[in-house]
Amino acid sequence: MKTTVRKKGKIKVWIVILVIIGVIGIALLGGIMGTEPGRREIKNLTINDINFKNLHDGTYVGEYKGKKDSFRNTRVEVTVSSGRVTGIKVLKGALNKEGKPAEINSKGSTVEDLFEKVIETQSLQVDVISGATLTSKTHIKAVENALEQAD
Repeated sequence: MKTTVRKKGKIKVWIVILVIIGVIGIALLGGIMGTEPGRREIKNLTINDINFKNLHDGTYVGEYKGKKDSFRNTRVEVTVSSGRVTGIKVLKGALNKEGKPAEINSKGSTVEDLFEKVIETQSLQVDVISGATLTSKTHIKAVENALEQAD
């Protein structure tokens, strides 16, 4: 009799565990499917060429706002001095709880690494950060939108 009760108890525990795993799996799948249109939109973003030789000095704010979702909306501040981009600061986007640039891939890269490339090359045609393609693209698009004001 005791073995039958123990077996029934173990079966009930396994059923509960499987139901919990199933609910978590469905929630994850729903989250992935819910953000797919936004990810597809960013994947298809084009970064236009900006003529860095025609930039006017000043501080400019640019944003990227998704049409499909707001998951990766971004705002940056770009400083142009002596006709060159000299600084880029994230105002909204890949920031940690302290407001500093967050690591966006497993190698510890931040969008500041991406911005350093933009400043160094004076071009938006830079390689995105591996493992953070979508985040990289939205931040570069925000920089592009800021620099369009400086042109």
